[in-house]
Amino acid sequence: MHSSRDKNPDPFYKPPTSTQKTSAEIINEARLALRILKTQRPFTPREDQRKLFGPTSSRTTESRPPSSFSLHSSSFECSDSRPVSSTRLSPLPHKPKLPLPSTINDDSTVSTPTPPSHPTLVRRTNITRARLFRAVSHGSLMSDTEIHTEEGRNLQASGDTSLPLKAESGHFATSLPLNNKHLQTHNAESKPQTQGTDPGMPHTPSNKNGRVSSGGRSTSSPCASNTEPALLGNKTVAEAEATLYDVETEDEILYWREKVSPLLQDLELAQQERNVDDLCHICAKLHKVLEGENMLGKRCKRRGQILKALYKLVEIGSDKLGLSLAKLILALKVSGKNLLNICKLTFKISRTENNDCLFQNDTIIDHLLSVLKNEDIQANGEAFLYCLGAIKFLSGNPVLLRDLLQKQAVEILVELMKQIIHFNKHPETSSSFDISHLLVQLTATLRNLADLSESRPKYLASNALPNFCVLLDHYISDKDICTNVSRLLSKLSSYNECCMALAECSSCYPSFLSVLNKHPKKQDLVVRILFTLGNLTAKNKKACEQFYKQKRSIKTLLGLLHSYCEHDISLQKAKANHRKDDPDNLKRPSDVEDVLIKLVRVLANLSIHPVVGTDLAANETCVSLLMKVLEYKSIDECEELVIDTVVAFNNLSYYQDVRSVITDRRLDISQLLLKLLLCNNMDAIVEVVRVFGNLSRHRDVRDFIMEKSVYKFVVILLDAKDQDVCFSACGVLINLTADGNQRALLKEEGGIKKLLDCLRDFGGSDWQLASLVCKAFWNFSENLTDAELCFGKEQAIMLLELLSSFLDGQFAMDYISNGDLMEYHRTCWEMHFRPVAMQLLSRIQSHYSYLEPLPGPV
Repeated sequence: MHSSRDKNPDPFYKPPTSTQKTSAEIINEARLALRILKTQRPFTPREDQRKLFGPTSSRTTESRPPSSFSLHSSSFECSDSRPVSSTRLSPLPHKPKLPLPSTINDDSTVSTPTPPSHPTLVRRTNITRARLFRAVSHGSLMSDTEIHTEEGRNLQASGDTSLPLKAESGHFATSLPLNNKHLQTHNAESKPQTQGTDPGMPHTPSNKNGRVSSGGRSTSSPCASNTEPALLGNKTVAEAEATLYDVETEDEILYWREKVSPLLQDLELAQQERNVDDLCHICAKLHKVLEGENMLGKRCKRRGQILKALYKLVEIGSDKLGLSLAKLILALKVSGKNLLNICKLTFKISRTENNDCLFQNDTIIDHLLSVLKNEDIQANGEAFLYCLGAIKFLSGNPVLLRDLLQKQAVEILVELMKQIIHFNKHPETSSSFDISHLLVQLTATLRNLADLSESRPKYLASNALPNFCVLLDHYISDKDICTNVSRLLSKLSSYNECCMALAECSSCYPSFLSVLNKHPKKQDLVVRILFTLGNLTAKNKKACEQFYKQKRSIKTLLGLLHSYCEHDISLQKAKANHRKDDPDNLKRPSDVEDVLIKLVRVLANLSIHPVVGTDLAANETCVSLLMKVLEYKSIDECEELVIDTVVAFNNLSYYQDVRSVITDRRLDISQLLLKLLLCNNMDAIVEVVRVFGNLSRHRDVRDFIMEKSVYKFVVILLDAKDQDVCFSACGVLINLTADGNQRALLKEEGGIKKLLDCLRDFGGSDWQLASLVCKAFWNFSENLTDAELCFGKEQAIMLLELLSSFLDGQFAMDYISNGDLMEYHRTCWEMHFRPVAMQLLSRIQSHYSYLEPLPGPV
């Protein structure tokens, strides 16, 4: 007997014109029909040799700085270790007329100045004048305003405004008018002093304040004037004195004689013996001694003597000693050419991988990072280059990489990158040094640091991701920089937080397209940009929309797909013999295949967005190129490419409006998919079945499936011990059972029993799958008159028992042991399984004639 609800029974499948949902829509409600694709990040081979620019660099040998060079003590300049060479003063604009001693008589109106009564004031005045002449001889710069200000202040303190005519040495002296720009000094070089005295001048001990007596010179050595010429600007006279005319105190002299000088003598002796271990030990001890008295940096008044001694040791050529020297010299804050040479020295040592152990547990990395953080990049561009080159090499060592991260290398390098971007925005501040060479090292180091999971929050906190996109825009013609940035972004975009942050950066999409259009043939660059785009489109629907809205975005992707397909086809014959001889090579996609894999993945992920997916399904070029891939590429040649292409067809075949090219060419596509069912790759077979789940909405495709015995593969898949595989098979069977003339074939292949086994094995733990099995049974029993004849006696009883049990809510929830998923499974049971299961149970009970109807669920 038929129940009243079976007077006009409808299968669960209806064509798209029906108001009811299609089988594909039913499947999509139960489980996501459109699938995102994942793939491995492109492999970056490790360079055999450490060079500034690797073998794949686009820079020619002539256009890039060298990675090899020689260093000697003569390479260093003395400007960091001795006073500036003096030059002769230009002629004075006028000569003051002063009375000579012989012409001065007792009755003269010009009286000899009388010294102030207070001895302290006398000393202050003479010190000022002594310093004035010392400044002239050493080439230091002071404006006349500062000179006259200091002179006037001291003379007023003495109560005398007349000019002093004579110093205690017996020579006449006068104040000299100075040029307001730069004070020109004598050509004669200043000679080193001995024991703190000035040759030709009587030795006068300093007072307790460190000031010399009148007529005397400072007791400091030439390194006391170790200051390059610079304008004093807005400094006060006191600040100028502290900067330009430091004078040693008695305590400093004593400390030098007792602590520092003996170590310098030990260095000289050890140098003669060329004992590297002793020299390293002395350097470490000297560093500690200077640090203990706060004499590092440029605060040491005899710094020049130390630097000269250290520069000589470079000749020994020991890497261990060289690193000790570099650490100490950098701590003394050298500049100019000396800073460059020390960075070169460190770079040279770091080029040898076996020297990495010398950098471990050492503070040299702190000094290198300090150079990047504190020095002027425009004035020291080449020094920065070799400093960054050394850090790049060290970042290839896992231990040192973690050390760099702890020392805030990410923050320092990102800040340096922002400075460079600022220079590019303001060309008037640019340097003559080609800063792009430096950026290659910087981005390569950041790429290595991105390997550490702890580094990723640092990239986000420093707002690095948008600046990487800006860097791509500014240096789009530089293949090396673009490649490094693409490697960096491909790493970071593999992690959810970084990927979401990059997806929110709207500037990244035009930047990526610009790079793809600028360098379409540079495979290692293109593949990483595509990989990053694939990550963004897989995790963020907004990213799909933003990329799609970019001008020529899809045209660019399809243009690349066409060119790389043609290139792959041309290479296929040449590689055929090699692949036969090397079976392991089948597991590794070629460089061209890797690009195609990433390209197809982007298209498949873009298809998830309904607007983009509908347009791509209607794009003749897109569908034709995907079909071309399945035509010329076999699953044995490149498994990932073929499977990804089938997934792209699955996503595109979901959209079947009147514009769909997939709909128009559905039989051609079915024919291409058929050959994949004959392969031994289960993943490929499952993906093909998913596509048939969409295409089988059309009767001609269902006829093709039955004619080519595709349905047998579908029924066999129900035996798989995988819920997702059974899920896909049930999607096809729902459509096949809609045709009454095909149900008998499905029953002959054991389709009823296998569906029951699937319901029994997986129904209680997967209510979405259970609902699909019930929908297949509903279509199968459309014209049901006798349940036993339709299903078979044993199968009918089993089906009734399973439905009755599963419709018991408490019984159903007892299947779920995980409390966290309880609510999710209850929702699936109530929304997906229960409605169709109750209809199916009622239909079977009403047509079961051999036994009394089993009671339905309460």
